[in-house]
Amino acid sequence: MKNALNTIMSILILVVLAAGVYFIVKTVRETAAAAADAATAPFDQVNQANQALQTQMAQIMHPTPTIVVDPVMYITNVKALARLETIKYSVEQVVECDNGLTDFFETRYEKILFAGRGMVIAGIDMEKIQPSDLRLGGDTLYVRLPPAELFVATLDNEKSVVYHLDNALLAPDINLETTCRQKTEEAIRQRVLEDGILQQAQVNAENYLFKFFSSLGYRTIQFEH
Repeated sequence: MKNALNTIMSILILVVLAAGVYFIVKTVRETAAAAADAATAPFDQVNQANQALQTQMAQIMHPTPTIVVDPVMYITNVKALARLETIKYSVEQVVECDNGLTDFFETRYEKILFAGRGMVIAGIDMEKIQPSDLRLGGDTLYVRLPPAELFVATLDNEKSVVYHLDNALLAPDINLETTCRQKTEEAIRQRVLEDGILQQAQVNAENYLFKFFSSLGYRTIQFEH
């Protein structure tokens, strides 16, 4: 009986000692962790401040573009149009352009080939017809139309192509393509004029208006020039 009691007492003592050791170790670990956190806290604050500064510098060096659309639309001019479009051309024109800047090594010389596709519309501006341009003589209606003119002569940028033949080595001419587009548009305009687009537009307008006036009951229509 005495041996059993001694064994129980020994076990209780061991349990108490183990519990004490556990709590001591736990306390030491918590104290060490707290001390480590306290020691690294200033460094963490420095790192956070550094990251914040880097973020601000990135925003300054590479700002996000902000697009603000003005909700108010300003109408500066309103004009009623009475254009009779009588002909439309789809034209392709190839133009070679260079900047004309040459030196010994040709470091500034640049040449491009522009294949432009454009649209040209011509017709009669009916707003220019005056009451004196229409007169009735017997059964004949005499009509004097204003001369045909070009309404639209523009390039289709989506279908036009730029080919670089020679590139400048030092400073490419950023305005060369714009200049070439303008030359191409002018070349298209000149080409359709030489092709007789205005004459054909005038004939088409007379044919259309002949049918129109005939539908109003005029038996004879005579166009004057």
